[in-house]
Amino acid sequence: MLDFLNNYGFLIVSMVFGAILGLSIYLPLMAGQLSLATPGFYALGGYLAAILSTTVFKFSGSLFPLHYLLLEMLLAGVVSGILAIALGIPVLRLRGIYLAIATIAFVEILRVLALNLEITGGAVGIFGIPQPFASPIEYLWVALPLLALSMLFIYRLEGIRVGRALSAIREDELAADAMGINPTYYKVLSFTLGAILAGLVGAVSAHFLNTWNSRQGSFDSSIIYLAFVLIGGSRTFVGPVIGGMVLTALPEALRGIAGTPGLANWLATFLRDGRLIIFGFLIVIGSIFYPQGIITPELLKRFQLNKGRKI
Repeated sequence: MLDFLNNYGFLIVSMVFGAILGLSIYLPLMAGQLSLATPGFYALGGYLAAILSTTVFKFSGSLFPLHYLLLEMLLAGVVSGILAIALGIPVLRLRGIYLAIATIAFVEILRVLALNLEITGGAVGIFGIPQPFASPIEYLWVALPLLALSMLFIYRLEGIRVGRALSAIREDELAADAMGINPTYYKVLSFTLGAILAGLVGAVSAHFLNTWNSRQGSFDSSIIYLAFVLIGGSRTFVGPVIGGMVLTALPEALRGIAGTPGLANWLATFLRDGRLIIFGFLIVIGSIFYPQGIITPELLKRFQLNKGRKI
């Protein structure tokens, strides 16, 4: 068991991070907003942690102090939330594909800034980010509580007045507005919550990856994170968690299949390098046969009913 955790620790932690990023996409979708800005806030949180840990915080010893990491996460969440409010108030007046285009533009603006600013290391990025843990699997001490708290928060959010207002806006914004619900307020709120969550994950990921550059926040990442939700399920928070974990592990599984002896070279290359093509294919197939994703509220209710039956 210990050998398994040590050998696959990096992948396991990456799967947990993928699940949290899926939830950061799901939060705006609770109000019917297709936002692709998550990679931008994720990259912002990572850059804040990378800059603070390499230039501001001074520490002695081989491991980066954990309380500094928690402080970086707090700052990343605050900065991401403030930027999300400033961006969300004008942008969330848009709907559908227009909102998606606007948030993609935001991601690209941050990426270009990161490529040209000296403090972010330009195209090279920031290397040698100190580690708070001795091995990758130990990052679960931060990743698992963050995932559990995020799921608990969304579960509770869906059961209170705010969650019902978000659901009403998603189903029919005009009807919700006519009933006294302020769509702009709740859409900005859900957008900001998703941004804060992405910033928190970015701060931890910078230390986890030991390096950070502009490739962490790109349009490709937007498609990948969107696939987490669309394939996993967009009507329940369990869907993005399952989708994020499965699709994060998928490239490693494909690389393993690509290494099978006797496999044609062109097929091996496609399985190893064609991740975005495969994700795009899965999104198309999923949209046709599973428009609400694989995990739906009806499936969860059916599972609970079957679980409660006496055999």
